[in-house]
Formats: sequence, C-alpha cells, structure tokens
Amino acid sequence: MNSRGVLISLEGPDGAGKTTQIELLADNAVKGGFRTLRTREPGGTPLGDDVRAILLNPCYQEMTPLTEVFLYAAARAQLFEQVVEPALRQGFLVLCDRFIDSSLAYQSYGGNVSFDFVLQVNLAAIKRRLPDHTFILDLPPEKGLNRRPCAHADRVEQKPLTFHSSVRAGFLALAERFPERITVIDATLPKEEVCSQIWQVVLPLLARC
Repeated sequence: MNSRGVLISLEGPDGAGKTTQIELLADNAVKGGFRTLRTREPGGTPLGDDVRAILLNPCYQEMTPLTEVFLYAAARAQLFEQVVEPALRQGFLVLCDRFIDSSLAYQSYGGNVSFDFVLQVNLAAIKRRLPDHTFILDLPPEKGLNRRPCAHADRVEQKPLTFHSSVRAGFLALAERFPERITVIDATLPKEEVCSQIWQVVLPLLARC
C-alpha cells in the first residue's frame, strides 16, 4: 500500500455546498473501501476550533486582513501537523472543507493583502504540501449568502457583497493560475451531478491510497 495518501480540498463561497459534497464524496470513498478522513478549516483541532471561534465572532469587526492571515495560517499549521499529515502518511484519503486557497481568495483577493505574502505564509503552514486536487464550487455570492440564515451570519458572512464578489473572482483567478490542480464546478447544479463530476476526477487519484 502506498503511504502517501491523497489530499482533496473543496473551496468556494459560503453556501456553495462544500460540506454536503464532502459528505457525499466520503460516502463514495468508504463504500469503495478507501480509508477516509474528513476535516474542516479553520478548525479540525481543539486549538484550531478556538481560533475559528475568534475569526468568525461578529464582535471582532475591527479585525484586520493581516490579522486574519496569521490566525488562519496558525489554525492551518496546527491542523496539518496534528491531523492531515499523519493521515496522509498512513495512506488515507483526506477531505478538507477549505484549505490554502481560501486564504488566497479571502485575504489576498478579498482583503488586498499581498498574494505572494499570503501564499508563502500558508505554504510554510502546510510544509508546502498542496492538495492533490482542489474543487472550487462556484456560486454567485448573493445566492450563497441567501442560503444562510441572516440571523446567524458570522463575521465573514456579514462583510459587504463587494467583498464576497472579490472573493469569488479570486477563486476563479486561482483556477486559471493553477489549472493542473484546480477544477471549477457549477454549484447551482443538482448536488448529485456536482458529486458525480467530483468523483470522476477523484477516483483515478485513489490508486495511491
């Protein structure tokens, strides 16, 4: 058995269906006999969950984009060291709800922090281990936000629509920049069709698990 494992990340705006697709993908993988681990960002560890609570707390509206860069990277470094890397060494399929591309889209394209700076900080956090493949579930931001209850919107969801539009443009720009790693999928399609498109790409990668 190859011990390298496979790392798949799902990205996209809030409300795009990432969590649903990870559940469906995990079900397919488990039925196929593949050892599978699901996780999310920010969070996935006790320390990371505490950082997540700070990042999403609407009370901290004064948080700067640069502060976000370091907090997200800190949570990511802990998750990678404690959860992701050990699972990959054991040959697992690791499914991550958000990963490095979220920082690039949200803090660089959305928050106007230097792209190269955000990239280098986060490459250090993940020991330069990029996902084997990334899926961006593309959805107009207003549709995604409308899927979320306004009364429970977190600090990021409360940002103006112009910010979320910049984030979407950032995700699409990342797909153009890294076409060998990133696939864009129309998240307005039925969830079964989205899952089928993802599975067709993931299945050949699982030979190494």
